Amino acid sequence: MTSLDRFISLASSLGATDTVIEVYKALTRMIRFSNNEVTVVKEMMDEKTAVYVAIKEKRAIIEVDDTSNAAIKKAVKDVVEMAKNSQPSDIYAPLPKGPFSYKPELLKIGKIKGLPEYLVGYVETAVNAALNEGARRVAGTLTYTTRRRILKTSNGAEGVSKSSSISISVRAFAADDATGHFVSIATDDKSFNPEMAGKIAGEIAKLAVNPTECEPGTYEALLGPMISASIIEQVGDASSAFYVDAGLSFLADMIGREIASNVLTLVDDPTIPGTVGAEPFDDEGLPTRRNVIIDSGVMKTYLHNSTTAKKFGVESTANAGLIVPQPFNLLVEGGGKPLDSLISSIDDGIYVTNNWYLRYQNYRTGDFSTLPRDGVFRVRRGSIEYPVKNLRISDNMLNILKSIREISQEKYWITWWEVDKPVYAPYILLNRLTFTKPY
Repeated sequence: MTSLDRFISLASSLGATDTVIEVYKALTRMIRFSNNEVTVVKEMMDEKTAVYVAIKEKRAIIEVDDTSNAAIKKAVKDVVEMAKNSQPSDIYAPLPKGPFSYKPELLKIGKIKGLPEYLVGYVETAVNAALNEGARRVAGTLTYTTRRRILKTSNGAEGVSKSSSISISVRAFAADDATGHFVSIATDDKSFNPEMAGKIAGEIAKLAVNPTECEPGTYEALLGPMISASIIEQVGDASSAFYVDAGLSFLADMIGREIASNVLTLVDDPTIPGTVGAEPFDDEGLPTRRNVIIDSGVMKTYLHNSTTAKKFGVESTANAGLIVPQPFNLLVEGGGKPLDSLISSIDDGIYVTNNWYLRYQNYRTGDFSTLPRDGVFRVRRGSIEYPVKNLRISDNMLNILKSIREISQEKYWITWWEVDKPVYAPYILLNRLTFTKPY
């Protein structure tokens, strides 16, 4: 009997009907750079144990930053006590019955040269690419992580997965108020492209020099991959059945309805080998699968774990989240047109390359606002004319989805501090988007 088996048995002896134990270990090397030079190189070890128990309708989960046997044993005892004292939910769904087999290609780890000297070389490549495009100074972060995840459930599911990833976030400055930002993320050296990230960040910064005030109003809008990824992540999160049930989603009561332009197909697919969001199993031990959330504008499914699936009368989509189902790996699918074609079709619009601080005024209706960040440009008669500043986006998520006119052929994997989950994001052209003043 393994140590995790012993702790599963301990939880059962204390009264748990269902138990999940998940152990996570990761090594992260981070490099920070500013003013074109590396400023910080550090290495961090991250160890966590999560223990979930159910006593029929009563549930609880605890997470501790320790993977020792003593810590896990204490966590099991504590979480069982928490469950006993919790309020019962209106649904009890037992954990899926294992064992399960997982796709071997999702259990493999990518090849990344993660030693500091290689990572510093990637930073230098990105910085030089941005400077070559006209940036005066460059800052950002490179992160390399290798992880090991062990999962065991009381219903026979168990799995071990390993993964690695590398990402760089590059911010280029052509002037104090003229910036550009782009990223590259990958699971192997061949797919990682710090030069591309630096080049695009530098291009945007150079174009953004000497921005002028812009009149607020409703315009055609082109969203770059950084901000389109932010919007798409919001849609993916809102598709969680937990948030739908809690009244915190603008996608409530939308299954089978046309919620977006027929240009948009959105998929959560953690089964694609070599992608950062690839996962062989969810937190209940179910093998992951491809789920089409929106198909040519029509809402097809919410994302479920066993509990929400039982409540909604459907099967789990293998997106646990033991409490909150969530997407793993969001992709905007479909062809689209070249970026130049999208720009040339704009008569009177604004091109936004990035955003931050997206906040909701009403989660249920989808009313939100966010601040454009880095280069923002006025587009007229099919060409980018000049940079602008001091605008806020104030609109509604469903309005944006329905306003999509076209997506680009060009797509990029995006994560950064505003986008937690990997999104394969295009440029998105909107028929209309409302801009207000930021104050």
